[in-house]
Amino acid sequence: DLSATEFVTHLGEISGLPRPAARERTAETLRHVGLFEERYREMGSYSTGMKQRVKLAQAIVHDPRLIFLDEPTNGLDPAGREEMLDLVRRTGQEFGIAVLMSSHLLGEIERVCDWLMVIDEGKLKKSGAVAEFTQTLGALEVEVEGDAATLVKALRERGFDARGGGTLAYVALQEAEPYDAIRDCLVEMEMGLVRLEQRRQSLEDIFRPEDSPTND
Repeated sequence: DLSATEFVTHLGEISGLPRPAARERTAETLRHVGLFEERYREMGSYSTGMKQRVKLAQAIVHDPRLIFLDEPTNGLDPAGREEMLDLVRRTGQEFGIAVLMSSHLLGEIERVCDWLMVIDEGKLKKSGAVAEFTQTLGALEVEVEGDAATLVKALRERGFDARGGGTLAYVALQEAEPYDAIRDCLVEMEMGLVRLEQRRQSLEDIFRPEDSPTND
């Protein structure tokens, strides 16, 4: 079984680095991913998170301009996911490498990436800066004493983009502000209002299927 040093050095040589340069870069990248102290251990004894970090080290050992990461946090526990996301972010910042990351976890995309491309059935649907997606419009979070689904239904009938479940409803801020409509609906349904506040729209809010309940 190979050690991390042997594995990453070998991949560096395959990528065209002379052996001395490959070994030097291997030490640098393993230090970057937090495996320098474990670099001579056999990889078979590594945890899933450590193996993921070795994969990142071998991807950047030859100093590429661009790397592709497919679901880099897959199979990791919450602590491991946090570490990997931090590594992905620092890889771009410290090494000057462009990182193209695919993930179905939109919260991860929002935290790490600065540009978003939405691909559906092999076709590019939308692209733009993440900030453009999350800073446009926003939503009102409405907590009620009762079933928020009835409020959502009433607001949709009045032409507002609303969704929710349980005691929480989310209403998109549009040109026609929903404050008066929310008040009127609550009065008509004799439903108590617990809380109403504006929140920043997240990627999960934007791309959540229309009929999916919100469990924030």
